[in-house]
Amino acid sequence: MTNSWQNQFSQDARLLPHLVDLPKDQVLLSHLTEEDYRKASFLDQRIITPQLRRQLVPWSELSAVNLPQSSKPQYIFHIGHVGSTLLSRLLGEIDTVFALREPQLLRTLCEISQIRDEPDSPWSPESYERRFSESVRWLSRSFHPQQQVMIKASSFVSELAPELLAEETDALFLYAPLDRYIPTILAGEASVQETHMMAGARLKRLTRHLGKAPARLWELTLAQRVAMSWMSELVTLFAAQKTNPSADILWMDFEAFLQSPEEQLMNAAAHFKQDLLAQRATELISSPIMSSYSKAPEHDYSPDLRQELLKEANEKHAADIRAAILWVEKIAAAHPLVGEAIQWIETRKTCSNS
Repeated sequence: MTNSWQNQFSQDARLLPHLVDLPKDQVLLSHLTEEDYRKASFLDQRIITPQLRRQLVPWSELSAVNLPQSSKPQYIFHIGHVGSTLLSRLLGEIDTVFALREPQLLRTLCEISQIRDEPDSPWSPESYERRFSESVRWLSRSFHPQQQVMIKASSFVSELAPELLAEETDALFLYAPLDRYIPTILAGEASVQETHMMAGARLKRLTRHLGKAPARLWELTLAQRVAMSWMSELVTLFAAQKTNPSADILWMDFEAFLQSPEEQLMNAAAHFKQDLLAQRATELISSPIMSSYSKAPEHDYSPDLRQELLKEANEKHAADIRAAILWVEKIAAAHPLVGEAIQWIETRKTCSNS
């Protein structure tokens, strides 16, 4: 890159504030084209290649760059493995949408937000507040004036949702019913591995929301760990909504999306105030986006294949799944917030079926 990076950063989104070097207080700027953004499933370290042009700059210098006024981002939040990348890709095909999928900068902010008042925080509480606003402003840049930035956050970032959704922000919350979520996770080796890896953090987060630990991790079966993860993610989003009653949030059941994808895609577009004609929606649903694995488009993964994998998982783990669902019902009876969150999505299902 040349020394005109400040001018480039102020013009459009070609310089992504990619990764943060906390010890040196620097930001890695990576040079991406609009097509690079379109292809990327994740805007984290996984897009780094020897060919990627990048440069470290001091946070203070990046903070000093004057940026033109831009609209605040819209958001897609989710409970994990419920089609958020797919929805982001489909909506990202609308000309007036600039889709960002899982920018690492938000994950860094989320991690620091959890310790912002602690002695080991790298930033003071005041610095955190300022840098949070700066980061959102940096991620609000697009390539064209008519584009609306739509950020699909990692599920790990959901704890940051209350701050990101302030001031009447538009958001889509994606989820799946528990009886579909458990076999979905059990059907994939990678998702099972992630469940084990994240179970402790998710239980800690759920405990924080409930004020009391609903279980001890070492006593949980795999199916119960999946169910606990579902509760943790669902409660986190439900609590974010309660914190931000002025936010315009559309809750969408991914199973309902798969049953009527054109209609649900148009509903999502309308919620985000994007024009999407029925013919264009049909074209998108008929495109390769729907028949490939959204996180790795080079692999096939159609709705029919998904149903086959779910059937196998249900048959293989039937008893464990039933036991985990009954366990969640007991947790919901003992903890009103869990019960409220479950009742909320059940009400959404009833409304959509009526």
